[in-house]
Amino acid sequence: MEFQSRRSLLRAGMGAGTLGILGAGGLTGASRPALAQAKTRLRFIWWGSKERSDRSYKAMGLYTAANPNVQVDGESLGWGDYWPKLATQVVGRNAPDLIQMDYRYLFEYARRDTLLAVDPYIPKTLAITDFGKDATDVGRVNGKLYGVNFGANSTAMLYSRTVLEAAGQPLPTPDTTWDDIAKLGEAITKKSGRQNYYGLGDGGAREPLLEVFLRQRGKALYKPDETLGFDASDMEEWLSMWAALRKSGACVPAEIGALNKDTIETAALSLGRAAIDFAHSNQLVGYQQVNPDKLGISLNPKGTGANNKPGQYLKPSMFLSIYARSPQAEEAVKLMNFLVTDPEAGKALGVERGVSVSARQRAAIVEGLNELDKAQVSYIELVSEAAGPIPAPPPKGAGEIAFNLRRTNEQVAFGRMTPRVAAEQFVADAKDILSRS
Repeated sequence: MEFQSRRSLLRAGMGAGTLGILGAGGLTGASRPALAQAKTRLRFIWWGSKERSDRSYKAMGLYTAANPNVQVDGESLGWGDYWPKLATQVVGRNAPDLIQMDYRYLFEYARRDTLLAVDPYIPKTLAITDFGKDATDVGRVNGKLYGVNFGANSTAMLYSRTVLEAAGQPLPTPDTTWDDIAKLGEAITKKSGRQNYYGLGDGGAREPLLEVFLRQRGKALYKPDETLGFDASDMEEWLSMWAALRKSGACVPAEIGALNKDTIETAALSLGRAAIDFAHSNQLVGYQQVNPDKLGISLNPKGTGANNKPGQYLKPSMFLSIYARSPQAEEAVKLMNFLVTDPEAGKALGVERGVSVSARQRAAIVEGLNELDKAQVSYIELVSEAAGPIPAPPPKGAGEIAFNLRRTNEQVAFGRMTPRVAAEQFVADAKDILSRS
């Protein structure tokens, strides 16, 4: 059965326009011309930057060259536009055959029979037996595989090595705490030598970073029973911390923070307004593409004392899913298999979507990695050593709550609400959203 109503699906798409675990932002782009004239036409949609699109079209070109009977049309949008567009397509029963899917929305789309369970295609058509049980099962909903892991990633702190080194400041390390980052942010703002430039981008609206903060305190964003895993006091602490960072000058002011439209290109780091920002590890490649400074990557700030529990975890950077109504599901699965297992496809895609979980593909990728890509692989290895367990999947309504987080953070940043009032309102609204969902 399709989504229950156009209104509920479009609301889910609207909520998806903010941030999330795994991630991501990028340039929007209109559908390009078909890569080859063919008898069988497949449509593939994804979100991401121009770098991701260029790599995707290169991999798709390899596939159509080897399969001249297949035509692949690609469509790329930014994160904020992607989910409303996909929701509209699903309601209209015209979604693409191959869909890039996020962990947050996999369960919601699968439970509404929008995605195809691909178990029957394993291993003959979908050769993912070398993924490992954990990396495979993370894409299961009610025991069936609806999402094929497209790469592993984690939240991360990205920084300008160029600015920090020029200002004589230490680079972040796995032992860097929230207090250290506050001090480092202030020092960069004072010593960078750049006008209207700050130490930190505003992370107050970033749901993945909030989740790390909560997990360090033994809390959760959502409990397995699909209720909130935190309360208003936790939210007040979070909003107050970012308010203090803005007041001290460590963090960009409200008017700069509001420029971030959840894309790589509009982040404070990319706009040349901050030296440190918060993203997902697989976005390092995209960030470096639009930044003249040399970038580095580190774990998010750690908690101290009683708040020093593991905050980060490894998650699928994204999945590939098949639309349940695809008229050429078998061909779509073949393309999926090529993208996630083929060595040549892996070389074309690199680690921009995360580190491949296919042992065969990963071995081919590692051989030709540049310095930046190797840093991303090393980062995933580092996270693996310090990671906590992956949380339960976000419940229905989580996208709308993430959208509200951005709005709430801006209300505090612009001085329209105090952290306490904003926190109480945010939690009340979140509970209401979950109850309705």
